[in-house]
Amino acid sequence: MAYGSGSGTDSTSSGKVTSGGARTAAKLILAWVALLWVLEAVDYASGHALDTFGIVPRQQGELVDVVPAAFMHFGFGHLVANTLPLLVLGFLAALRGTARFLAVALTIIVVSGVGVWLVAPPASNTAGASGLIFGLFGYLLVRGFVDRRITDVALGGVVAVLYGSILWGVLPTDGGISWQGHLFGLVGGIVAAFLTSSRRAPGGAKPAWH
Repeated sequence: MAYGSGSGTDSTSSGKVTSGGARTAAKLILAWVALLWVLEAVDYASGHALDTFGIVPRQQGELVDVVPAAFMHFGFGHLVANTLPLLVLGFLAALRGTARFLAVALTIIVVSGVGVWLVAPPASNTAGASGLIFGLFGYLLVRGFVDRRITDVALGGVVAVLYGSILWGVLPTDGGISWQGHLFGLVGGIVAAFLTSSRRAPGGAKPAWH
């Protein structure tokens, strides 16, 4: 995220990802990213009228922009920077099913957006998909441990190697970058891993690693 001026089937039960599941995941994340590009084109054509859907902190009326802000960007350069990591991490997250992915994404977006609303600098305007990207990163890192699935732990390791450097983005090192959105997005991804994990009966034994 950056500061500006002013139902599908879940494949987790078997633990296997089918070719059909991979195609569905690819279509879902491609459609998601395509929507971001369409919205940015509309924003550009309208003289950046959609920038008003960013989050201005601690104004009650701005809470309605918590979700829309994750789909808006401040220029094509901002969107380009977010496109590839969103495609990669979104695809990997969506492999476990469309419904689960949408629940994860919504959790991340809400936690990230509310965090920005609470602690972002006064009079700032925050938008962008990077909060979701950080959330998907965190989700993929911990999902395998929460679900006790060895393949997902291995996948989390690969994600850490490829994208671990983005963790610098949770530090307040750049005045034009919303580290708050990144940090709360990361937290939202970890929360989402627990909220969407397979439930076991109260008092039941932990599921075995598989």
